[in-house]
Amino acid sequence: MLKTRLCHELGIDHPIFSAGMGVGMSGAALTAAVSNAGAFGVLGAGGLPAEVTRDLVRETRRLTAKPFGVNILLPLLHEGQIEACLAEKVAAIVLFWGDPTPYVGPVHRAGIKLYIQVGSIDEAEAAAAAGVDGLIVQGNEAGGHVKSTTALSSIVPAVLERVTVPIIASGGIATGRGIVAALSLGAQAVSIGTRFVASTECEVEEEYKRRIVAARAEDTVYTTIFDVGWPDAPHRVLKNEAFAEWSAAGAPRTGERPGEGVEIGALPLAGQHVPVVNYSAFPPVVGFKGDYERAALYCGESCNLVHDIKPAAEIVRDLVAEAERGLKALAA
Repeated sequence: MLKTRLCHELGIDHPIFSAGMGVGMSGAALTAAVSNAGAFGVLGAGGLPAEVTRDLVRETRRLTAKPFGVNILLPLLHEGQIEACLAEKVAAIVLFWGDPTPYVGPVHRAGIKLYIQVGSIDEAEAAAAAGVDGLIVQGNEAGGHVKSTTALSSIVPAVLERVTVPIIASGGIATGRGIVAALSLGAQAVSIGTRFVASTECEVEEEYKRRIVAARAEDTVYTTIFDVGWPDAPHRVLKNEAFAEWSAAGAPRTGERPGEGVEIGALPLAGQHVPVVNYSAFPPVVGFKGDYERAALYCGESCNLVHDIKPAAEIVRDLVAEAERGLKALAA
């Protein structure tokens, strides 16, 4: 049976996290669907105000009685955002891109688990020493914002040599075979993003989902181009005209790029109409109107393995069934 110690600690059936993709991509519907399917849904609250985060947690709770977490991006942290999650008694807070030390005590005193996503051995050791409950160890194959410059198959065992906290593997996983491989490396669970972007519940525009389904790994690139709103944060995206033009211009630095500052569309965010400019970090969430050839289309190399758009519950079911078949084959 596909169940690990971490499953028992969190009260879930399957060792699968949905990545808490920010700016509302991983909304209440996706988070609840994943949790209702027996996995661990993670609400994407990166860049959202505290009151919006609280409302999303409450909306998620109306849709599921199962445990779920909230992902918070520390460079985009809003005042009161973590406190809102503590007051709502979510099962876990997942941090990314910063030092978890100031939050370990308050989160644990509230009886909540604290995880952080890391991209290097040094970062993993420091976070484990700070007292987090587990590490989401990210490989460079991952989509979205990516700290790691190392493949998942290398970084997971290297981190496991140095820490004793549970490891959740993230990056390039979109199938049951990938789950079996991650567990074989020593991970207690996996965190999956790109496969869940191509779900009916993910709150991005259908054109973005279709592009992921049509893409191959070589259509993605690890870059820093989409930095307006979140500078100095490397990311993996689908190549588009914005990337091609920037590359053709010699990859000029920020402030000297072609078309910089030009408005390419708009999207709704936290009840407001937000303009989107060239090289913006905003993805095309539901309600985006604009040029997809200039938008940040976050996507991991696992797009090779994503062939359709379907409900999150079906995705979880298929992942578990394939993983269990794989484990039986290994045992045989």
